[in-house]
Amino acid sequence: MAEDSDLEKSESASPRRLEQAREEGQVPHSRELATFISLMVGVVALYVLGRWGGHRLMDIMKTGLSLPRSLAFEPGAMGRMLENLAGDALLTVAPLLIATVVAALVTPFLVGGWVFTTKVLRFDLTRLDPLQGLGRMFSTHGLVELVKASLKAVLVAVVGVWVVWRERDHLFALMHQPLATSMDDFASLVLLSSLLIVASLALIAAIDVPFQLWEYNRRLRMTKEEVRQEMKEQEGDPQIKARIRAAQREMSRRRMMSNVPTADVVVTNPTRYAVALKYDPDKAGAPIVVAKGMNTIAMNIRELARDNNVPILEAPPLARALYAHCELDEMIPAALYTTVAEVMAWVMQLNHWLAEGGLPPEEPTALSVPEGMDPGPGEG
Repeated sequence: MAEDSDLEKSESASPRRLEQAREEGQVPHSRELATFISLMVGVVALYVLGRWGGHRLMDIMKTGLSLPRSLAFEPGAMGRMLENLAGDALLTVAPLLIATVVAALVTPFLVGGWVFTTKVLRFDLTRLDPLQGLGRMFSTHGLVELVKASLKAVLVAVVGVWVVWRERDHLFALMHQPLATSMDDFASLVLLSSLLIVASLALIAAIDVPFQLWEYNRRLRMTKEEVRQEMKEQEGDPQIKARIRAAQREMSRRRMMSNVPTADVVVTNPTRYAVALKYDPDKAGAPIVVAKGMNTIAMNIRELARDNNVPILEAPPLARALYAHCELDEMIPAALYTTVAEVMAWVMQLNHWLAEGGLPPEEPTALSVPEGMDPGPGEG
């Protein structure tokens, strides 16, 4: 049962899955919305510009059919006139063409946005498979398309019959009007009817847009196994990541241990904690923690310090405070300046004794740290 649930597409598409689908040219789109907006813009443009455009095209036609006799025998006159008239006609219909082109370009942005890809142009033999074609024809998508087509036909028929029935008296009255007046009235009636019919398609578009979005998200849904596989691809295999983190920690530890021989002093707990300090007044205003560790690492720090003659001072409260409140390669906190200053003074005296001889300095034994800095004795 668990394996079956892993194979069910029960998970929403991840952002990566949506991005991959977009790169493949798969975006939600509604043909009904595109059809409605394009037709509506075209009809509105005709309604606004129709009278002007109709008279202008009529004048162009009259000009084309009234060629002067003097030009009939002039070579190339007909061609020049046709060229001029074609240019005038193109300028007349240009607003309508521009409006419909803009509508066609803007409509996809309303649902899925624009996408430019050449992957949809790839040759795919599966598209020629008749069995797959029949499957698409009798699929849920095909059934929905059939219902939409039927609904559009019914809507257009109902609105068309209603408009004709509503304007029947007006239509019969056109036969008794002068030709110019009747043509204007008939054109206005046709445009009004077209506007009402196209407006009825808004109902189809309002149904189709949510369906296309739902269908798009349903088609891109993922199984739980696909989600896990994608997470592995994005974040990497957990075992590999664990090995990488272990290798990084080992490299960091080795780099830290290489700083121990250069330290001025190592403060210990004496067995649980070890913190190596280095003070260079030219680089920092206070001692810097160059290495720290507990248990095994603390033991390695102490052994490395002994091998390189780095002084080791047993000061449990200070060691615990330094370990708890200091980070590697950072200066000690201001609250520990006074205590650490005593330690560095002892180190300077020790170095002077090793170089000049005399009486060895006494180790500071009464070192204390401010209240709240010592996390507690713990172990060791």
